[in-house]
Amino acid sequence: LDAYDRKVLGSFLDPEGRIKAFPMQEKKLLVILRHVLNAFEPGVRYPEKQVNEILSRFNEDTATLRRCLVAHQLMGREGGGGAYWRLPDPEPASVTGEGYSSPALPSSGGS
Repeated sequence: LDAYDRKVLGSFLDPEGRIKAFPMQEKKLLVILRHVLNAFEPGVRYPEKQVNEILSRFNEDTATLRRCLVAHQLMGREGGGGAYWRLPDPEPASVTGEGYSSPALPSSGGS
């Protein structure tokens, strides 16, 4: 992790690593999402129930986390509540968040 990522994680995670607020800034949100993504193994397909169990370790709003991970192309999803899987790491240019429209995040006072 670089200094920026450490600062963002320190600001938005509690001592147990749970998300205390969702950042509104796209760049900061991506740092949080990449942190959450580390809980998923590449090449493994997860049923939605298991995804929710894993995501609940980070925040009770598992639906928002799931939508953000898929919207930012960090995880793939089968339609109809099917399987989820970690996508290969994107090329650096596609991690900027440009062109993405994030799902609405809950108001949390984060910046």
